[in-house]
Amino acid sequence: MYICVCKGVTERDIHKAIKQGAVRMRDLRQCLGVTGQCGICACHAKTTLDKILDQELFQQTTANSS
Repeated sequence: MYICVCKGVTERDIHKAIKQGAVRMRDLRQCLGVTGQCGICACHAKTTLDKILDQELFQQTTANSS
């Protein structure tokens, strides 16, 4: 799904950016350009960032407790 139409950023792109170390909106802005033009994508990008980070944390937690 497209998160930022202006820059053509998808949810998959955000996931890749997180795998490369992005953890803040500032990181996404620097590496992907989200919120750099019209800014309409800001809330969707933040929601997606938080969702993916939560999923990553959950996976790490469950892997470590096994």
